This record gives sequence, C-alpha cells and structure tokens, in this order.
Amino acid sequence: MTNDKGLRTSLIALLLLLVFAIHITQGQADLDISTIITAIFSPDNTTADNLVRYVRLPRATIGVIAGAALGIAGVLLQTVTRNPLASPATLGINAGAYLALTTSAIAMPTLFAQSPVLVAFAGGMVAALLVYAIASSVQITPIRLTLAGVAVSLMLAALTALLQLFYENEIAGLFFWGAGSLVQTDWSGTVYAAPKVLLGAIAAILMAKSLDVLSLGDEIARSLGQRIQLTRLMATGVGIFLAAVAVSVVGPIGFVGLVAPHLGRLMGYQKHQHLLPLAALWGAVLLVGADVVARFVTGTVSELPAGTVTALIGAPFLIWLVRVSQSGQRGTVGEFAVSGKSSRRLSYPVLLLIVIGLLLISLVAGLLLGGISLNGQQLLNTILGQGTALSEQVLFHLRLPRLLVALFAGASLAASGLLLQGVVRNPLAGPEIIGITSGAGLGAVFVLVILPNAPVEAVSIAAFIGAFVAFGCVYLAAWQGGVSPARLALVGIAVSAFCAAGINLLVAIAKLRVAQALVWLVGSTYARTWDQLWRLLPWFLILLPLAWLISRWLDLMALGEDLPRTLGLSLEKARLMSVAIAVGLAATAVSTVGTISFVGLLAPHAARLLVGSRHRQLLPIAAILGAILVTLADSLGRIILAPREMPSGLVTALIGAPYFLWLLYRNQK
Repeated sequence: MTNDKGLRTSLIALLLLLVFAIHITQGQADLDISTIITAIFSPDNTTADNLVRYVRLPRATIGVIAGAALGIAGVLLQTVTRNPLASPATLGINAGAYLALTTSAIAMPTLFAQSPVLVAFAGGMVAALLVYAIASSVQITPIRLTLAGVAVSLMLAALTALLQLFYENEIAGLFFWGAGSLVQTDWSGTVYAAPKVLLGAIAAILMAKSLDVLSLGDEIARSLGQRIQLTRLMATGVGIFLAAVAVSVVGPIGFVGLVAPHLGRLMGYQKHQHLLPLAALWGAVLLVGADVVARFVTGTVSELPAGTVTALIGAPFLIWLVRVSQSGQRGTVGEFAVSGKSSRRLSYPVLLLIVIGLLLISLVAGLLLGGISLNGQQLLNTILGQGTALSEQVLFHLRLPRLLVALFAGASLAASGLLLQGVVRNPLAGPEIIGITSGAGLGAVFVLVILPNAPVEAVSIAAFIGAFVAFGCVYLAAWQGGVSPARLALVGIAVSAFCAAGINLLVAIAKLRVAQALVWLVGSTYARTWDQLWRLLPWFLILLPLAWLISRWLDLMALGEDLPRTLGLSLEKARLMSVAIAVGLAATAVSTVGTISFVGLLAPHAARLLVGSRHRQLLPIAAILGAILVTLADSLGRIILAPREMPSGLVTALIGAPYFLWLLYRNQK
C-alpha cells in the first residue's frame, strides 16, 4: 500500500514537471525546445536565453511556489474548521489580503514595497477572524462558515473596488493582478516567496501528527492529551500566512486551496504527513496548468489571469463537492435563523408612513442637489410648468428618470434579497451570493464584447437572460430529489464564481478599458432615461405583488422541513416559485442598473430590525428601504466627487460595509 501511494506521488510529481515544461515553451517568442534547453543549462546571454531565464522560468516557478502554498493552506484550513468547503478564498482570507495590499499601496507605499507578506497576512487574519465571529454566533457548520466567508469577501471586494476607482492612477497595475496573475519580469518574486513558503510548509509538516489527532474529534483529541485550541490557532496562523504569501506575489487566486486537498484525499491520502506534500504538488499542478490554459486561450497578444481559469475549473468541482458532501444534504441544519423579535415601538402603519416619508425626502433631495443645485421654489415652479429651460432639462431629463430608476431598482433588489433569505433560511443570502447578479453581469459583458455596436437595449436583455440562465444552472445543479436551502446557496456560490471568471475572460480577450468595465460591473444609475424606467416598471408592478402574495410561504419555510409539509405546503413548488420571483426582480434591476451589491443583503436585515419576522409586513418595508438606499446612493454619487460621478454600486458598498459590520456586532452582542 505504501509503495502504491509512493508511486501515485511520483506520478503527480512527473505531471508537474510536464506541465512546467509545457509552460516555459509558451510565449510571444516562438522558441524551439533546443533553444530553451540551451538557455537553461548553457546560456550565452542571447535575447532568447534572457527571455527564458528571466521571464518564462520565473513565471512557471512562482506558479509552483504559490500553488504549493495554497494547497497546504487549504489542507490546514479544512482540517481546523472540519469544513470540506474551506479554503483561503471561501473564508475571505484572499479578499482581506487583497484589500490590505491595495490600501497599503495607496496609504503606505513603502510598507507595501518592503513587506507585502506582512500586510497581506494582517488583512487575511482580520478577514478570517471576522468570518469566524459571524459563523460562531451560533453553532458553526460548513454552510454557515462558507456563507459568512462569501459575505465578508463580497464586502471586502466592494471596498477594494471603491479604492480602485478613487485611486485609479496609484494602483493601475493592481486590477489585472487582482484577478490572479503569474506574470513575472525577474526572479525577485521567487526569491521573496520561496523561503517563506518553505518555512510555512515545514511548520505544517511538524504539526502533521497533531492535525491527525484533531481530525478524530475534540473529545478524542482531548483524551489523547491534545491541546486543541493551540493546535487550531497555530494551524490557522500557518494557513493564513501561506495564503498571504501567495496573494502578495500572484494575487488572490481562488479554488486552488479548495481543490488540491480533495484531489489528495481522493487518491487515498488521509494522514497529514502525506496529504500536505501531495496537496502542495496538486496545487502547483493546478496553478501552473491554469496559466498554461490561460495563455493557450488568449494566444500571444493578450493576457488572461490564471485566477480566471482556476475559477472556471474550480466552480464545477465545488458543485460536485456540494452534491456529494453531507453539508448540502436535505435535512442538514445549516442555516441561521432569519426570524426574530423586532425592537420597534411604533405601530406598523405609522412605521410604514415614516419610511415612505423618508423615501420622499430622499427623492426631493436627489432632485435638488447636484452639479447644478435647485432650491425649493425653483423645483416647485418647474413641476408646475413655470421653470426655466435649464431647470426643466435638469429636472425632467437628467435627475427625475434616473432617481425613479434607482427607486424601483433598489426596491426590486431588496425584495429579491428578502425572498432568497427566506428560501435559503439564511440572512447572508442574496442576489449576489445565489449567482443572479454574476449571471446578469456575464450576459451584459458578453454583448459588450461580442456585439460592441449592438443597441443599449441588447445589453439589458442579455443581462436579464444571463440572470435566468444562471438561476437555472443553480437550481438544476442543486436538485437531488429536491432542493435543500444549504445546497442551493453553496451551488449559487460556485455559479457566481464561474460567471465572474467568465467576465474576466471576456474583459481580457476584448481588452475593455478597466475603468469602463469596472463602472458597469459595480452598478451605476448614470444617464438612465425614461425608456429604461418604462422597461423596468412593468416587471416591478407584476412581480412585487406576487412576492407579497406568496410571502406567507416564507413564514412556514422558517419553521423547518417537516412542519410546512404537515400543513399542506409543497416545499419544492413553493421554493421554486419564490426563487423564480426573486430572480425576476433581481434580473430586471441588474439589467437596468448593473450589479449593485449589498442592497439585497442589507435592506431585509434593516426591515427585520424594525418589524420582526412576518414577511407580509417585511416585504413593503424592505422594498422601501432598498429604494431609499439606492436613491441616496445616486444622489451622493453625483455630489461626493462632483463634477466626477461615483457609480451608485460603490456608494452602496460605502454605506453597506459599515452597516454590515455594525449589524454583525449587534447580533453578536
């Protein structure tokens, strides 16, 4: 048996050598094998020799180092959390490290240049602690930990995008790197990362026996004298350190840390003494192989980040893993409670009138404020038809249509988020996590790339279709004699990652300007017209009343799996109809204003704080709060950087991230 395992390990090592050899043959210069061999073993300082030795070899080598680091980090994190879905990406570590590096590049460029690993480690550690704090508010389960990680990653990614827009010139090179790129121009990255990864790998190997004992369960580990908390703390620290090293040299690459450990286990390796080296080999194979595929797809003219390919490969693997894992099975208690008592002191009608009044105030403020400010008298005169030509142009052609689009889009996203949270029974669910917004974004970018001269309406239609196709994929992949809430959410995460990778692929192939692509993908109400409002309004007027009519089903779904069935509710049909309405609302909004995040996540939370858990009362309040949030985002986006405009999606992120953290603190308290 030992000989068989040694043979398998040798085969994976040979596979790595083969992939490495293929990698160094790729590039803009067409070099034959003999030239490459000569450049490696007996260089004579020619251009070809320098190209191989200082561009191709460093690139392939950094792929091996980073892939090995991510593979080992994945093993450590999966063992410590006992979560087969754990990895540096799914636990928010990559996103935290990337945000820290971006912030450091802006505020402390010297520290960024001298100690990127230290910066990335600090960011990754903070993100991991935040994820753990969220998931540990109740008993930790794989679904809780994974959804908490994705929600935190979403928040941190939004903050990173905000910094990228504000400081586009200072961090111009970080956008491509942020998708995960192995591009190297010398050996400095390898020299910097190699000893640190080696140190982390040695530390992991030294903990192998302790990790084996930890895998047996807490009670057995304690009976054998294991210091559980110390082992977990050390293993987590080493895992985050290795992930931080990888992020600091190649960017936040996802799925390698998820897939590599499972490939090792599928080969029969369970003992960490053997699993850790094998995961390192598989991680190197995956990352270098992904870069080979990326360069083959895009040819010699453009670059495709290797992280895009790892997502395209890893997302289907995650779907398969969810389908075979106990974390996605029916009946698994893997959800947070989304019900609870409100803290309101006012009656519901009074509260409803108050939030409507706040919405009207936000609309009036949006009409008055901007590059050209209007006072109350000018607004009233213009509405009555007694204004100037300029005030009529500003009010009726520039501000009012976009504010109304923001209103109905925000209400649609909030209602969609409420429905999805009710179906998944998790307050961290939303259009962003279930795959809807990413599918819509992929559809829209597809039209922008393939049909650049298509009318504006084609982008909206493609986004709408993309959202429904993504939802169809999620639902079909999650179906196993029924659809459990946990499995639906986890498959949605995988489909979201796949669509995001597709967007990166299209952007790389078409060479779209980074700023232009970023503005659409984060969501914007800029230059929205009456035509777009008329396309959005009918869907809203049809789907929102339907959502209200079926909202009582969500109250029953909150009771679990068995009780609703005894009361005569067909759970599968109810879930399908609820999610279909949620997808319709989100798809309509996203096709009009882009992929605005946080609205579908935060507005339902705020509504529950005000009115409790009854969904027929929740839905109107959540919709109005979503409308207020996007309306305010539109107005602030026009004012903060005037005359330059900030996309509404980044403003919602700026508002939503602190609120999200406060909400988590409140729930913990």
